[in-house]
Amino acid sequence: CLKSYKQRKTEDENREFKVEWTELFAFIQNSNGLPTCLICQEKLAHNKKSNLERHFTTKHASFGSKYPAGDARKKAVEELQTSQQKSSSVFNYWVQSSNNVNIASFIVSQEIAKRGKPYTDGEYIKSCFINASEELFRDFKNKAEILNKIKELPLSAKTVKDRTVKMSSNITNQQIEDLKLVSALSIAVDESCDINDTAQVSLFVRFISSTGPKEELLGLLPLKGQTRGEDIANAVIECMEKHHIPLDKIVSISTDGAKSMTGVRKGFVSILTEKINHEILVYHCIVHQEALCAQTFPEEICNVMELVIKIVNTIVAKALYHRQFKEFLVEMESEYADLLLHNKVRWLSRGNVLKRFTSLLLEIKAFLLEKGVDYPELTDDQWIQKFYFMVDVTSHLNNLNRKLQEKGNTIFSMLEEVISFKNKLSLFAQDFERETLIHFPSLLKHRQENNSVIDIYYFKTAILNMREAFLRRFQEFRNSMATLAFVKKPLSADVTELNFSLFNIDIGAFEMQLLELKNKELWSSKFERLNADLEKLEKNKCDFSSQHKWSALKDLEKEDMIIFNTWNSIPDSYDQLKKLAFAVLSLFGSTYSCEQSFSSMNLIKSTLRNRLIDENLESCLKLKTTTYKPDLSKLSKEMQGHCSH
Repeated sequence: CLKSYKQRKTEDENREFKVEWTELFAFIQNSNGLPTCLICQEKLAHNKKSNLERHFTTKHASFGSKYPAGDARKKAVEELQTSQQKSSSVFNYWVQSSNNVNIASFIVSQEIAKRGKPYTDGEYIKSCFINASEELFRDFKNKAEILNKIKELPLSAKTVKDRTVKMSSNITNQQIEDLKLVSALSIAVDESCDINDTAQVSLFVRFISSTGPKEELLGLLPLKGQTRGEDIANAVIECMEKHHIPLDKIVSISTDGAKSMTGVRKGFVSILTEKINHEILVYHCIVHQEALCAQTFPEEICNVMELVIKIVNTIVAKALYHRQFKEFLVEMESEYADLLLHNKVRWLSRGNVLKRFTSLLLEIKAFLLEKGVDYPELTDDQWIQKFYFMVDVTSHLNNLNRKLQEKGNTIFSMLEEVISFKNKLSLFAQDFERETLIHFPSLLKHRQENNSVIDIYYFKTAILNMREAFLRRFQEFRNSMATLAFVKKPLSADVTELNFSLFNIDIGAFEMQLLELKNKELWSSKFERLNADLEKLEKNKCDFSSQHKWSALKDLEKEDMIIFNTWNSIPDSYDQLKKLAFAVLSLFGSTYSCEQSFSSMNLIKSTLRNRLIDENLESCLKLKTTTYKPDLSKLSKEMQGHCSH
């Protein structure tokens, strides 16, 4: 019987290109290791001598006869190789040059988006670049080449828009890749309207990546119809599902406490929690709660602020009055050159307006008297007392606000600030009881200069009412205090006080690992150093704040990053401890990131850009708020270089 033989594949023969084939048949080896003809550029499938020889004799017989084997052919083949290398070099230069132009275009587009500027600024920037380069590179021999490069930059409005969308998509992909690896994440959700009255839901996620804590805008979700809790919930769930992020990874939700968010049956939180198969933490934004506590002022004191705003508007909103008032301040050699307008959106606006109004009160009175505008309250001692009381209290509240709004704060630190302020209110009440007014310098100065009789009981009652509001609120944070403190103080943690139900912790393994951590000097010493580092950070914060060095304060290493680095240095054999620590670090304490994103949204989609579509608004906002860097090399290689139009 006949035997069947398996046909042999040429790739199994391990054939290699032979150097001598270049001179014999005018072939070279390409980057894939296969033969390429120097004469016609045809590529052959296999390194097989007979195939090369057949190609040469059938297609290039004239070349073979013109340059017979030997020195003549060797010289001709060398010339072909030189020509091939030049062509390849020119092509590679063109590819690299085109890639560089694309990357430069992406960089400019990114800067435009980060600053909330319109797409049309691309051509404006390019024009400035060209005009400046005329002088900047005047003495350069290759000036013309440099200018040509700048002119090649594609920066039309359409190009900048397309680049922005691509970079935003790239960042979203990076976010999703990191979210796939985490076991716990938290979300902060808030809703506001853009310039066209379109309701936009800001969805932020907080999680711990391999490089540290991340607080990222996952999506800006437009609501075309109603803004009920179920509408917000549907938008958030759709966004999470679109990015294939399991809802069961959510361990905490933070909102502003609005009814649409926290309604018992149809609120956003209740609808979302039904979709999650475990217990979750629900937080009412700690900054928002603090603002609500501050609203316990009696109606008469609230009316003080309203009158201040009215007087400021009387002066500043009228162009003639405003101009004359500024000239008046110059004549009186005033410390300040103008008043400040109140903005309800800005957290610290009220305190700044009151502080400036206080400094210019004498000048304001004189100016209004000159103009014949009468506000009898400005000469009423009772009104003046309430005004100075509000100035001092607002100053204390602003200090608390700044601390709560600092980037990188853990929830435990925010809660400590709130509890500390609640205790300060007891001190303030005692200050009135003693009638010393040490903590109310503006009111004290007014009493000393005018020999006023301060209504001690009235102001003490106002302070105690605010203290009661602080006691009633923040309960959800207080209930989790031991768990929230664990990230900073694991060595003093009591396992019986910790909440494990949210984080899928193996309690038995956790207890063993915690005991081992406490008894091993190598690891326990790390948390002693952590406390020292946090003490140093807090000292620097206090120093910079007292010196009003806000830029230096902003540049300090963040608290959550210091804590992360300590936990990240602990070996994975303590996995249950790290799991709890990273889950707690991923919790939102406030919706301040959402509030900031709305401020940026209003900057981007202004009255001059009110036709900006939702997709492009989200792309611009993501680039402005993200800590990720788009992969510009990858994006550039995916695109074909072309000159600007």
